[in-house]
Amino acid sequence: MKNLFILSDKNKKSENIRLKLLKKIKTTSLKKTDLIIVIGGDGFMLQALKKFYKLNKPFYGINSGDYGFLMNKFNEKNFLKNIIKTDLVKISPLQMIVKNKLGKIKKSIAVNEISILRQSRQAASISINNGDRNIIKKLRGDGLLVCTPAGSTAYNLSVHGPILNLNSNKLAISPVSPFRPRRWKGKIVSNKSKILIKNLNPKKRPISAVADNFEVRNAVLIKISENKKIIFNILYNKNKSIDKKIKLEQLRREVGRS
Repeated sequence: MKNLFILSDKNKKSENIRLKLLKKIKTTSLKKTDLIIVIGGDGFMLQALKKFYKLNKPFYGINSGDYGFLMNKFNEKNFLKNIIKTDLVKISPLQMIVKNKLGKIKKSIAVNEISILRQSRQAASISINNGDRNIIKKLRGDGLLVCTPAGSTAYNLSVHGPILNLNSNKLAISPVSPFRPRRWKGKIVSNKSKILIKNLNPKKRPISAVADNFEVRNAVLIKISENKKIIFNILYNKNKSIDKKIKLEQLRREVGRS
């Protein structure tokens, strides 16, 4: 059995799973581990990935939250068998570089999506470019999302954005409650894109930029691109990979439309 390290969220369900695992396995320190076991929900897994990805270790998630898209279902009886037979999925995050109204630059990465959202009762007014090419001159509404394939079934799906296959090499740009142009449905772009979002009226219509759960308020200029230098190694139980979960969500959407 590999050297294992357990990282658990601080709630009753996570703690119960952790105690059950400690009866089955021996753990080691974070530096010596071959595998990081993360017990919690998707949000806790996102925190773990961002905090410890530099260790270059694989992550195996056990769901104790609600949806658990990045996690595995806990099976106490077959846990040892499941953790040996896994599928490895490699995911690169989005990189967000934000300039706020004071001219300060802040950076963060996102596994799921980067959200550009109004932060007052006034609708956001933003322009969107892909490099030198203009995608939309002025979008007025609650904001927009730029999401990875891994995040396309999260917040993006809730705003009726497209579901992307994991190997599609695409990113989705999806509007949030667009007012003008009212019928704009967003755009699918290459994962090599350099997306530039500008607040057209930062004084009257302030916006925030959120990379998963890291927020920068009063954003003026946001640069978004895929960071291929960072790779998250996530393990899934055999035949339960994130790619299969994405395809299941695509099927559910098709059935819902029929």
